[in-house]
Amino acid sequence: MIIKKFQGKTEEEALEIAKKELGNSVVLMNVKQVKKKGLFSILKPQMVEVTVALEEEQPNHTESLRSAVAAVSEIAQSQVKKEETQKKEPVKRETPNYAQVQREEMRTAEEPAVKKEESGIEEKLNTLQSMLEKQIGQKEEPEEGEKDSNIEFFKLLYNVMMENELNEKYANQLIDDLDRTMKPNMPIDFILSNVYQKMVLKFGKPCTITPAGKGPKVIYFIGPTGVGKTTTIAKLASKLSVEQKKKIALLTADTYRIAAAEQLRTYASILEVPFRVIYTAPEIQNAISDFKDYDYILIDTAGHSHNNVELHSNMKEMIEALDGSVEKEVYLVVSATTKYRDLISIADAYKEMTQYHLIFTKLDETTTLGNLLNLKLYTGAAMSYVTCGQNVPDDIADFNAQETVKLLLGGGRI
Repeated sequence: MIIKKFQGKTEEEALEIAKKELGNSVVLMNVKQVKKKGLFSILKPQMVEVTVALEEEQPNHTESLRSAVAAVSEIAQSQVKKEETQKKEPVKRETPNYAQVQREEMRTAEEPAVKKEESGIEEKLNTLQSMLEKQIGQKEEPEEGEKDSNIEFFKLLYNVMMENELNEKYANQLIDDLDRTMKPNMPIDFILSNVYQKMVLKFGKPCTITPAGKGPKVIYFIGPTGVGKTTTIAKLASKLSVEQKKKIALLTADTYRIAAAEQLRTYASILEVPFRVIYTAPEIQNAISDFKDYDYILIDTAGHSHNNVELHSNMKEMIEALDGSVEKEVYLVVSATTKYRDLISIADAYKEMTQYHLIFTKLDETTTLGNLLNLKLYTGAAMSYVTCGQNVPDDIADFNAQETVKLLLGGGRI
């Protein structure tokens, strides 16, 4: 397989250059904006970089899986784009920020990093393909009574989901859905692209922070202790203030941990934005009045056990204090390393308090991502952001369904 990058002023121009060099059979794998560097970067035109793949030989039988996995991303993304176009919503392409390869993409464009990235992408795309070849190739003759050649593929697909700790209930639903819609002996690449698309659509489009129609948007961050809530707020505050040039204010209702308040105060000082500690619901209302000319007001809340009824009640009162007076959003911050059973308890406890979007932290501390889809399907809440480290503001990104599904189908993180 040949994997190369090409740049152009637009995606179409870059893809055309790729086709001129490699031919019309190239498969589009990834699209991203190239960061401009140097003193005169503002004078340089914005460039788009595409990553394409090309088979060196015509595949046959199990070798057709080589192109199947690479084609999955293109097929699913085109289908998602079609769905969003019908809804008259713009397609937003995001650069993944999950593993070390993606983090290096954000920090440098030097040649060693590019080579690592290409190797990482190729390895990711070939993981499932090699597993399929190995597993399916072991069985030359079908068992008695077994007529569908895709049964072994379904078994392997199920095992991959289990290895990634996808809940058995949801894995069975996906397999059953495939079994109902797929005809016997259909090409594996078609089935693979189908399940890829279904999983991407189950994740849905991420819901990230947007401006209020009028006045400030108040953003609450809730969640248990130890999930990195305060650091996540700092990352988002930095992006809003520094990158988007928005006027923001930071508030904390976490009066139980002095270190948390001081940490957020330090970030506020660095960003040169207002900071205030609040103790009661009326104090929140006063703060909103004081910062009525701001774009965003970000509020950190006390991290506590979801079983603490008293603190739970106090937080609910603070969130409801602004009902009807300003636009607000609530984000539940949870760790990707938390057991699914505990995630269910956390989600249930906070759902009694308010509706929320989901932020997953510590993706760099786990080898499985099944809980992301587990909690999404269990709660029905929209995915928003993911974090993969402590660096402020780099280690955060909008949730990327395509990248996550690739990892889920690839048997783990590369």
